[in-house]
Amino acid sequence: MKAAVFEAIGQPIKLYDDIDIIEPRAGEVRVKVSYCSVCHSDLSVVDGTLPAFGHVILGHEASGIVESVGAGVSRLKVGDHVVLTPVPPCGTCYFCIRGETTLCANNTSLYTSALADGNTGLSRNGAVIYRGLGVGAFAEYVVTQENGAVKIAPDVPLELACLMGCALQTGIGSVLNTARVETGATVVIMGLGGVGIAAVQGARLAGAAIILASDPVAERREIARKFGATHVIDPFNEDLAQRCLQLTDNIGMDYAFETAGIAKLVETGIAVTRSGGTTVCVGAAALDQGIEINPFTLFSSCEKKLCGCLMGSCNSLLEIPRLISLWKSQQLELAAMVTRTRPLSEINEALEDLKSGKGIRTVLKL
Repeated sequence: MKAAVFEAIGQPIKLYDDIDIIEPRAGEVRVKVSYCSVCHSDLSVVDGTLPAFGHVILGHEASGIVESVGAGVSRLKVGDHVVLTPVPPCGTCYFCIRGETTLCANNTSLYTSALADGNTGLSRNGAVIYRGLGVGAFAEYVVTQENGAVKIAPDVPLELACLMGCALQTGIGSVLNTARVETGATVVIMGLGGVGIAAVQGARLAGAAIILASDPVAERREIARKFGATHVIDPFNEDLAQRCLQLTDNIGMDYAFETAGIAKLVETGIAVTRSGGTTVCVGAAALDQGIEINPFTLFSSCEKKLCGCLMGSCNSLLEIPRLISLWKSQQLELAAMVTRTRPLSEINEALEDLKSGKGIRTVLKL
């Protein structure tokens, strides 16, 4: 099959048309990828912020059509339209039974870049190719476990549905599932890429009274207003902490969301939230980035909360249908999040757009 392969930091991603991919085995499906959008986590692997095991096919925010199914597959059939998810739940492990499906003990592909048995299912000239970030969708086909492909109605445009694979689940889920923002709350969202804009939409859906959107890129700030931000700020030229106090009668924000993948912004979130407020770590910061909570006694005595968030704490089998229902009832905007569509051959240009802060989401057509 054709696929875009990342081989080394500092080198452009290369396109090959001779990648071998396995047939689906028991409990697996093979999906013909239609669209895959470019996420900041993909860029983080390319620039070395997140590690890669070796040659890898990135892309984890994708949609497509089931091409074949393995033995025992009952929920999907050939021809079904699906959204792929990086965190499919097994439904039976300790974490899934507790409703913490993003922590599923039987789904390690997000971290191992391989299928459950350690096989990646991908190779070139006999050499192993890894499936980046649990999916590997910058390619014509993906093999995944049955729960890794969520069926959607054929009238949902696949070029929009792909956004639900990561950005929408992560951003909206961080607000509705992880933080459980209540009606009338005050919220600040730091970083207005695809996940940040989704978080803005999540805060709007939750009925937040104040949604302060922070990003140094003017275009993104203006877009955020259209998605529901009540206020915007350029953090490079304005004092974010002072603005948060002004908007809340010197109390501080109820919730802060770090969606840019910059650990220092977590410290900012802690600083701008009120006593008892919550800071949610949504973005994927570099592994060597840490934070300081100083003085910790003050943090503790103020009962402030710091919360991790993986993929919006979502059960994809429930979340993706919910997102589609919200979109169909015109409570969720998808089309305006796609600022450019490119062919797979322009993968490097798409990554450069992301790196330079152009637009919200670039979608690749396979």
